[in-house]
Amino acid sequence: MSSQPGIELAPAPAVHYLTLRLKAPAQAKPLLRLFAAMAADEGVIVGFGAPLVNALGGCIAGLRPFPALERPGGSVPTTQGDVWVCTRGADAGEALDRVLTIARGLPGGLEFVEDQPAFTYRGGRDLSGYEDGTENPKGADAAAAAFVAEGPLAGSSFCAAQRWIHDLDALARMPLAAQHAAMGRDRDTNVELADAPPSAHVKRAAQESFNPAAFMLRRSTPYGTAREHGLYFVAFGADLDRFERVMRRMVGEEDGVVDGLFGFSRPATGGYYWCPAVKEGRLDLTPMLPAGGIDAIPDVEVPLPTPA
Repeated sequence: MSSQPGIELAPAPAVHYLTLRLKAPAQAKPLLRLFAAMAADEGVIVGFGAPLVNALGGCIAGLRPFPALERPGGSVPTTQGDVWVCTRGADAGEALDRVLTIARGLPGGLEFVEDQPAFTYRGGRDLSGYEDGTENPKGADAAAAAFVAEGPLAGSSFCAAQRWIHDLDALARMPLAAQHAAMGRDRDTNVELADAPPSAHVKRAAQESFNPAAFMLRRSTPYGTAREHGLYFVAFGADLDRFERVMRRMVGEEDGVVDGLFGFSRPATGGYYWCPAVKEGRLDLTPMLPAGGIDAIPDVEVPLPTPA
């Protein structure tokens, strides 16, 4: 048993994210056949949400829907899907080709919650200009943070995915010192500020400051157009608790201090997904399936959507 190979790799120059929801239970069988037949490679990462797993009668310990968090100064919405896909490419065309290959095999009538291209920017920086993923674990520590180590879910990973919308004009209006204080780092040198305030992002999200530590493998990428842009945040972990503890601290649940990131950015989407391990070159969907596997799922005809 191994892990999906794209998870540990650094973000590709171009990526494309899909979040899908089923509109009818009968769509589950052809959908799962598609992903069960796919060869696992570094160009595609696939995750499944709790609504789908629960509907199938499966049980993935620790998987749950993404929670909506409402706090003054920092709100976090949920847009939980059934399936999450990330394709990777050397350029936007390659990432899109992989998405299109998957889309052609999907059953008709699925809801596309998100269909978002993204990219790496200036050597791994966020659109704000600050370096992203500085505190990512490396090597064996990265694998330990990202993947379930043992048991029936060994080799799998849990993913938290959010699309954040930046207000870069609001950021630009802030004095440079205030920008650095919001993030807790100097933008040019990436050095952490010795006098960073409690609201600084580096303080709110310091993974080692939690008990137990909340280490995750972050694989975020910027996205955008002239009108809307920001960061597509992705974090892989051996469980979802570590991300959720960080997110709850960021919105101020722990001590009333809201992360400075909310001064110029806000999350618009949020979902939790289980990314299966790989067995004999294919995604091992066994833990999420009923007894009897995919064949035991009711085989009912799925009507295609009426063309507009």
